[in-house]
Order: sequence, then C-alpha cells, then structure tokens
Amino acid sequence: MPLNFSRFSRQTLLVIMLATGTLLSGCGVLLVGGAATTAAIAADRRTTGEQVEDQSIEMKTGAEMRRLFTDKARVIPVSYAGRVVLLGDVPTEADKATAAEAATKVENVKEVINRLRVGDMTPLGVRTNDTWITTKVRTALINAKDVPARTIVVTTERGIVYLQGKVTETEGNMAARVAASVTGVNEVIKLFQIVARETLVTDPVGGSPGGTTPAPGTSAPPATTTGIGAPDTQAMPVQ
Repeated sequence: MPLNFSRFSRQTLLVIMLATGTLLSGCGVLLVGGAATTAAIAADRRTTGEQVEDQSIEMKTGAEMRRLFTDKARVIPVSYAGRVVLLGDVPTEADKATAAEAATKVENVKEVINRLRVGDMTPLGVRTNDTWITTKVRTALINAKDVPARTIVVTTERGIVYLQGKVTETEGNMAARVAASVTGVNEVIKLFQIVARETLVTDPVGGSPGGTTPAPGTSAPPATTTGIGAPDTQAMPVQ
C-alpha cells in the first residue's frame, strides 16, 4: 500500500529531517513517546524549525558556491538562526563580493557576515589543525560552568575561532574566554545574538535557561551582527 504523505504534518517532517541530520553528524537520537527528538533540540535555543532551516541554508548556500566557483575557491557557510558567516578562501575581492551577494539570495537567509579571505587556498594541514582546534574548543565549552555549550556553534578558520549562538552577554563573554584559553587558538570572534536572561524559558529537562520563547510581554533584542561583510564583531585576545 503506497504511503500517504499527506498524513504527515509539516512539523513532523521537520523533526524527522532534523533527527536525521543530527544522526549523520554523530549526535545520538533520543526516542520519547514514539516521536524522534534529539538532545540538541532540548538544549539548543533555536526552535526546531530554525535548526532545520539552518541545515537547509548551509546546503543550498554551499551548492550555490560550488556552482559559482567550481574548484577555484573554498567557501564554507555556517548558519545560525538564519545568520550566515562565510569562511574560506576566494581568489579575488570581486569573488568575495559575489559570494556574499549570492548568499543573501538563499531562502531564509536573514544576514550574511562575509569573513572570506582573498588569497591562495588554505593548505590541507592547516584545515586539519582547524578541525582539531574546533574539537578542543567544543570540549572546553562543554566542561565550562555556566556556558550553554549546546547552543553555541564553533567554527575555526586558520586558527581563528568563530562563535555563534543565542546567549546572554555574560554567557558570551565567558564562552569567548574559555575558547581563547585553548591551545592553538589565535583569535576568538564573537558573532553571538545577544538575548536578555528574562527572555529565556526554562529547559523542561534540565531546569536551566535553554529555550527561545520570550516571556510574556518581552521580546528578544536583535543580534549584535549587522550588514553584509561588516558585522559588529568582537575579538577576544588570546593570552
């Protein structure tokens, strides 16, 4: 008997997609009450829909970059709540501008932060080391007290660590200090969306702030990054 896809709600499909993506990335899936959910859903301050959209944005933007540049450039899009940071290497300033313009046209992209480097492609050995640094930073954030590590996205490019996520100002500063203390980190760039503590709902599992639903009568402040290629970034010096 053929499967009737009309029986599935859009939200059900979103959850299935997110659970599948999370499984592929190495995170475990938790089955609760017959529905597929993940630990990331409970701890991530993005909504389930935002998480699925971010995965879609990264796939679509990556495909567009490959179409534009084939193998002459290396462009890595990292999306958090629709705010995309572009990392990697492009041959010219014109290519850098082209990449940013193309990314803005991808569905559901709210903002593009252009951190592309103009020059030769970064050697494989450097990229491998960047992956190792990212792993160490993530581990350090998880082990740090009062840092919402599961809602922070960590990306490293040439020893520069980029932090994205919805955090309070105190949490963001603490996360940056932890990242800056990791061996091999040259610089930490905060690309956080700063939210007020009172806008965070209580995590029903852990009892700590972890959601994105604003409290009644309140709204979350805007992100601290603005514009294309000209974000209000904050660099944390490495000791």
